[in-house]
Amino acid sequence: MKLRTISLFVATVLLSTATFAQKKNKQKTIPSKDVLVTELLSKMTLEEKIGQLNLPSAGEFTTGQATNSDIGGKIEKGLVGGLFNIKSVARIRDVQKVAVEKSRLKIPLIFGMDVIHGYETTFPIPLGLSCSWDMNHIKTSAQIAAKEASADGINWTFSPMVDISRDPRWGRASEGSGEDAYLGSQISKAMVHGYQGNSLMDNNTIMACVKHFALYGAPEAGRDYNTVDMSHIRMYNEYFPPYKAAVDAGVGSVMASFNEIDGVPATGNKWLMTDVLRNQWKFNGFVVTDYTGINEMIEHGMGDLQAVSALAMNAGIDMDMVGEGFLTTLKKSVEEGKVPMAQLDAAVRRILEAKYDLGLFHDPYKYCDVKRAKTEIFTKENRQIAQNIAAESFVLLKNSKSVLPLQANQKVALVGPLAIAQKHMPGTWSVATNFDTPITLRTALEAKLGQANVNYAMGCNFDYDPAFVEKAGFFGKPLPSDSRAKEVLWAEALEAAKKSDVIVFAIGEGAELSGESSSRTNLQIPQAQKDLLKELKKANKPIVLVLFNGRPLAITEENELADAILDVWFPGTEAGPAITDVLYGTVNPSGKLSMTFPRNVGQVPIFYNHKNTGRPLSLEKTQKGEFEKFRSNYLDVPNTPLFPFGYGLSYTSFDYSNFKVSSNTLSKGGKITVSVDVKNTGNFDGKEVVQLYIRDLVGSVTRPVKELKGFQKVAIKKGETKNISFELTEEDLKFYNSNLDFVAEAGEFEVFVGTNSDTQMKLKFELVK
Repeated sequence: MKLRTISLFVATVLLSTATFAQKKNKQKTIPSKDVLVTELLSKMTLEEKIGQLNLPSAGEFTTGQATNSDIGGKIEKGLVGGLFNIKSVARIRDVQKVAVEKSRLKIPLIFGMDVIHGYETTFPIPLGLSCSWDMNHIKTSAQIAAKEASADGINWTFSPMVDISRDPRWGRASEGSGEDAYLGSQISKAMVHGYQGNSLMDNNTIMACVKHFALYGAPEAGRDYNTVDMSHIRMYNEYFPPYKAAVDAGVGSVMASFNEIDGVPATGNKWLMTDVLRNQWKFNGFVVTDYTGINEMIEHGMGDLQAVSALAMNAGIDMDMVGEGFLTTLKKSVEEGKVPMAQLDAAVRRILEAKYDLGLFHDPYKYCDVKRAKTEIFTKENRQIAQNIAAESFVLLKNSKSVLPLQANQKVALVGPLAIAQKHMPGTWSVATNFDTPITLRTALEAKLGQANVNYAMGCNFDYDPAFVEKAGFFGKPLPSDSRAKEVLWAEALEAAKKSDVIVFAIGEGAELSGESSSRTNLQIPQAQKDLLKELKKANKPIVLVLFNGRPLAITEENELADAILDVWFPGTEAGPAITDVLYGTVNPSGKLSMTFPRNVGQVPIFYNHKNTGRPLSLEKTQKGEFEKFRSNYLDVPNTPLFPFGYGLSYTSFDYSNFKVSSNTLSKGGKITVSVDVKNTGNFDGKEVVQLYIRDLVGSVTRPVKELKGFQKVAIKKGETKNISFELTEEDLKFYNSNLDFVAEAGEFEVFVGTNSDTQMKLKFELVK
């Protein structure tokens, strides 16, 4: 907090010296966007045009250093279009002042940051947020992130990440919204609307950047940055929809992905960036590379820096993040006729238009309000909202004999290093978080029950392998450790268990075992924690696992040993209170999985909306886990996952009945209503995510066994029945055929309604034309 006070003092001094200039700037009349941008383009040198496409990282230079830094010199020469990795009003004003007062054309800079799941108030990781299935909550989390980031000078975020992922080996599954294109599309829209609000001219909104375009979530072997190879029909039906949803929602910018598509890296892929994004989807914002994405095409084998920079520009890339390939080679390429001037001008125009839309030409200091920085960041209100949203993202995976909710008069043995791992609570990609602020599970439990009723013992180290533990603690997030023998730690945990009524074991991954460059081939809990769980079983006390993770894990053994499992992902700065709220029933868990949990890594990739083979295993045998020779199944495990997409328990129970379709036929331009009664038959008020799936029984191309087409999260009091209805139109039945035409084909459909993707409650209707 001392650093913030100093920064705010400096910002106040800067503000007073620039007040007169700022008032003059606000009073001047600004031409229309087209007039202003056209006029600027006519005045710009070739070097200044290329400079607008240059996005370096600001690094860690301090206030007052901007003018004398290398970046400051480039800004003064008009060779920088924006910066990222810089925060605070004082520092951003300092840099912006160089651009608008010392450069020839006085073009303001855009300032970006990885505001992924909150700013200083950190929400659950995106995969966790997606498990809330609550679009209002997800939109609110983005609104608060935008409000806090903009109060600190940021006006552009590299979010939402909407890559579909069906492979939990890929670490960046933690950043996305799971395996389903429909759910992912709804979340994509909610995030864009949350960040950008009704107008980017408002000073509490920021420009969103949908990423990573495209297909980044499907790398071979689940290894980050790896090759992606799939058919166009799969792209359009199963992976493209969330990107398009963001474009349709008006997202201001798009980030290119690292992977190749059809043998050409996305950063240089004209079919992707121009034919699909601009011509088919009518995107009119700007496209930025990912970090050094242009330069990395050299390693892909696409040519030297000049060649790959020209390839990217001609493909439709507008801004070069960090690599400076545009800055150092585009002039030569333009002069040699390898890049048309019209292509360069179009890219510059899009960058300038984005700055105009953000209001930076009207007031380049609009995000540099010291009062906002003092009062709108990490507020009590924001933290309470983050706590509430986190609690609704948790997924109850198991609850034998109603062990949960816990009772306040029970003594608790709290074990595991993750119970006190403060810096790990926000999870990966929490770059603006103050890591002294997250609340641990131990802190929250002791606050609720009193220290005398919480018997804490670490019980084990995170893992036996020091190198693996170090990887889990990247970016200054060391995990708690104890050098004593494991048997000594076990004994302490068992002693704590003997003094208690129930064991709560905080178990799972470290924050940096998921995220970028964090792929895993082993999806199991680290062995040291697995061994402790077996020891704790000897205490003959109920065991509740609080699971911290950034991806689906293979927890078959843990599922057998534990009495209850609550998946809390990485919940954010308010982790401890949110977990405690759910453990004790202040909040009834209502999260549902947005990504399938495998039984083991050998089932991966595993997802609910797969297609049938010509030799499918029968539904009956699939459900029983039986093996049949010459059918599509495994010798050693069932086809079924450990936990399916859409799965999640509650402290209460819900009964589905009176399932109806308003008509057996759906005609072109018409609609049918699907309805069901859902009754809360348990002892707690609760929320249920009612899910609707369809199956196209016969098509010109093979169709999935199920597809999510609707969901509603509804609050139902105990004993209450609610009638839930959905409308289906021909539009909901459309898909991309082998010609990539978006069509709905006449024929029979099944419609399913239930509590998860495993539901077998179904009716039929026919689409007639």
